Amino acid sequence: MPTLRLVILSAALLTASLAVAQTTYRWVDKDTGQTIFSDQPPPPGAKHVVTITAGERIDDQQLPYATRQAAEKFPVTLYTTATCVEECKQARDMLNRRGIPFSEKMLKSNEESAELSKILGSEAAVPSLIVGQQTFKGLDYGAWNNLLDLAGYPKSAPYGARPSGTFAR
Repeated sequence: MPTLRLVILSAALLTASLAVAQTTYRWVDKDTGQTIFSDQPPPPGAKHVVTITAGERIDDQQLPYATRQAAEKFPVTLYTTATCVEECKQARDMLNRRGIPFSEKMLKSNEESAELSKILGSEAAVPSLIVGQQTFKGLDYGAWNNLLDLAGYPKSAPYGARPSGTFAR
């Protein structure tokens, strides 16, 4: 009989703990600047609110702390086109070898190329890289690595890192 009670109590506690862990909130406190994790919704005015529900996975959480910090301060964008095959693949591979979370923008129109030209301050070329506010036109491993190093990104991907970019899926 005591064993049955223990089993029932354990099952009840497990169920209660799962119900509590249904939703977690993460935000930056507006007064202190500290990151807060809670099961209660954030107060009005909280910055950088993230809601995590049970079973949901956020890739951000899987990244090392230094990488998350660099990505928040200096997001990386790779510009490519459909006709840029080998050199753009090398650019993607280089970023993925370093474990850099990046977004990829494939230029599809003259307007998008003109926008990139405006950002670069010269004629658009692909691949082009933007790290925070810094830009570089064309694939140059030394220059790209320098930009990424200055932004605080790791020199190599952590074990089990998932690739980023358009063709990563």
